[in-house]
Amino acid sequence: MQKITNEELGRPTPEEFAMQRKLPLTVVLDNVRSANNVGAFFRTGDAFGIERIVLCGISAVPPSREIHKSALGAEFTVAWEYASSTVEAVSRLRAEGYCVLAVEQVRGAVSLDELEAAAFGGLGKFALVFGNEVDGVRQEVVDLCHGAVEIPQVGTKHSLNVAVSGGVVLWEFFRQLR
Repeated sequence: MQKITNEELGRPTPEEFAMQRKLPLTVVLDNVRSANNVGAFFRTGDAFGIERIVLCGISAVPPSREIHKSALGAEFTVAWEYASSTVEAVSRLRAEGYCVLAVEQVRGAVSLDELEAAAFGGLGKFALVFGNEVDGVRQEVVDLCHGAVEIPQVGTKHSLNVAVSGGVVLWEFFRQLR
């Protein structure tokens, strides 16, 4: 085996990426404190070609040195917007016809390994809400969601880092929707 060079990967330029068809998926960050975690979502969102990220409440917004450090420039390629209220952002996405799912451990959550995205809600476009590193997705936001997705885990800890959760869940949606 030989490593592939960046040039051989044939990645699009930022201008070409902007013109590409995007995955019908929006990420909503509900008060994510760490700018490094926000940057990781930009980088993961770029990798999987999501529509946009909605940064809510205390979530850091570009330009930010800390976001750039983990996003590696993806904050320039992934569309984003800021909303002071996650409740208002989720309500707007619902009105726009998105199937809004909390990524959270709640009663009735669908295990990610059992998720059939195309059949879930039948709306065709999704908004995934990821929560604060300590408190998760707030209950008032969960109450507005069409449902919830939970990552199955078998260890002694009860959660994953929010950016790690983002990578796991976005990969599964990318796999199913592309």
